[in-house]
Amino acid sequence: MYHKTLKSLIGAMAVLAIGYSHAQVSERTLKLGMQNPKGHPMEVSANKLAEVVSAKSGSKMNIKVFPAGQLGGDHQTVSALQGGTVEMTILNSGILASQVKEFEVFDFPFMFASSKEADTIVDGAFGKNMHDKLAAKGIVGLGYWELGFRNISNGRRPIKTVDDIAGLKLRVIPNPINIDWVKALNANPTPLPFPEVYTALEQKAIDGQENPLTVIAANKMNEVQQFLLLSRHQYNPQSVIVSKKVWDTFSPDEKKILSDAVAEVTQFQRKLARDQEGAALEMLKKGGMTVTELPPAEVIRLRQKMLPVIEKHSVGATAETVKALNSELAALRK
Repeated sequence: MYHKTLKSLIGAMAVLAIGYSHAQVSERTLKLGMQNPKGHPMEVSANKLAEVVSAKSGSKMNIKVFPAGQLGGDHQTVSALQGGTVEMTILNSGILASQVKEFEVFDFPFMFASSKEADTIVDGAFGKNMHDKLAAKGIVGLGYWELGFRNISNGRRPIKTVDDIAGLKLRVIPNPINIDWVKALNANPTPLPFPEVYTALEQKAIDGQENPLTVIAANKMNEVQQFLLLSRHQYNPQSVIVSKKVWDTFSPDEKKILSDAVAEVTQFQRKLARDQEGAALEMLKKGGMTVTELPPAEVIRLRQKMLPVIEKHSVGATAETVKALNSELAALRK
């Protein structure tokens, strides 16, 4: 009797320690597909998320991470997620514009001035409202991670002025605004799923691409690209999303476990991403890349060339979203 009572007490204390009732947690494994390779801050953080979810659920809920596009490109993974055959993914929020047009705002050039500014926006009412729009498309948004500011690399020439970008064949994320801003610079946009980018660069089917430093370094693009421009032309919040078909089968406890875990790991992920950005740049330099930055006057020219693109895409439903975002940004910058 004593041992039985002690065992029950220990079990009850374990439940209290993690704050969840295991009686409403079923054993399940969630597949999480992502484009980032092993070792990238996003992949490291996805595995951290798996650890936290397992701990909070008493090892009943498990996440299996499939990095490096193992489950397909972003759009393919989103489609599988909507169908419920892939449970989770983490991707550039702007990619979700193919589901909800207003998500284009996350790909607007030069929208955010700093990571801290972006955190405030996506963690507040604006970010939540954006994720709420996904429910009708079979997607549940749980939070935003960070990929960082995007920069342009190429294999043809160093970029020292805006005009040096003209004529380059650049891979872009397959959505309209990214195609348009490359055209605005008189370059040639080539939409490609991310898993195909390295090979396309290696075979010189494209001249260059644009991504945050940690992505360029983790995918060893310095092996097939010689020149890097620190353009910081876009900032990419990353949406942590779940299949609504799967989410709707969760008990309240299971939903809380996953939501709390994403919130907890978000802080870990952002710090890791920011800490590794400087190291990634040094690695790329040592790996043979020539790094340039535009003079202030050329940065102004670059921003001016982007303005018609932002105006073109600030229409319809997106216009209200852009207005709301600009209003929050203006309040932050006072």
